[in-house]
Amino acid sequence: MLDIECILGLGGKKFTAVGAISSFLTAIVLCALIYVPLSFFRGSGWVVDMFFHGGPKDRSIIPYFTVFLGCWALAILLIKLQKLHVQRKALTLKILPDDVNFVLTCATAREILENISLQAAVPRDFVLLDRIQRALMNLKNLGNVSAVAECLNTQARNDEDYLSSTYTVLKGFIWAIPVLGFVGTVLGLSTAISSFGDVVRKGGNDPQELIAALGNVTGGLSVAFETTLIALVFALIIQLLMTVVLNREETFLDECSDYCHRNIISKLKSVDLADDGL
Repeated sequence: MLDIECILGLGGKKFTAVGAISSFLTAIVLCALIYVPLSFFRGSGWVVDMFFHGGPKDRSIIPYFTVFLGCWALAILLIKLQKLHVQRKALTLKILPDDVNFVLTCATAREILENISLQAAVPRDFVLLDRIQRALMNLKNLGNVSAVAECLNTQARNDEDYLSSTYTVLKGFIWAIPVLGFVGTVLGLSTAISSFGDVVRKGGNDPQELIAALGNVTGGLSVAFETTLIALVFALIIQLLMTVVLNREETFLDECSDYCHRNIISKLKSVDLADDGL
C-alpha cells in the first residue's frame, strides 16, 4: 500500500513528512469544498457572508487567505494521517521465522534482510523496516552483536527528531493564521474609523448623516472582528487535530521500539548468553 503522494506521482517525502506540492493541491480542493457550497447561501446571514468579504461594502481579501492557510494546514494533517496508516502496515509484516528458538546471528541476519526486501519494495521508506535494516546491515557486515541494540536506539532517537521536525510548518501556520486574522481586524477598524472621520471632516451637522456614518462604523467593526473569529476558529481546530496526529505518531514510534526489542534485541541476548556459556 502506497501513500497518497506516491499514488499521485508527486514523489512522496520520507516517512510521514508531507510535500509542499501535494499539500498545496489538497488545500485548493478543501477550499473549493468550503466555498462552493457556501456560495449558494451567500447573503443569507453573517455566518456565511463572513467567509467572503463581509458584505458588498467590504472588499477585504483577508478571509480568503485565512481560510486557505487553514485548509493548507488541514491538508498536511490529513496527508500525514494517511501516510501514518501506511507506516503502520510494517508492524503487521512477518519478517522473522516462527521458530521460538530462533537466534539472530550474522548468518541469519542476511536471511531476515532478504525477507524484508521480499515483503517491501523499498524498505527504507518505512520507519520500522529502515530501522531494522540498518541494524542488521551492521550485524552482517561488522559481526558486532553488542552494537545492534545501540544502533536501534540511536536510529529511534533520529526518527523521533525527524518526525518532530515535520510539524515545523504546521506550527508556523498555527502562528500565522491568528496574526492574519488580527491584520484583517486592524484593516477593518481603520476603514470604519476613516469613513466616519471623512463625514466629520466634511462638517456633517445633519444628525441623520451622522447616524448613518455611525452605522457604517459599527458594521465595519462587525466585519473586522468576524475576520479574527474565522482565524481563531481555524487555529483552534488545527491545534487540536495536530495534537491528535502527533500523539498517534508518538504511539507508533513507541510501537516500533517495542517491536525491535521483542523481535531483534531479545534474539541477540540469546547469542550473548550462548557466547558466555550460560
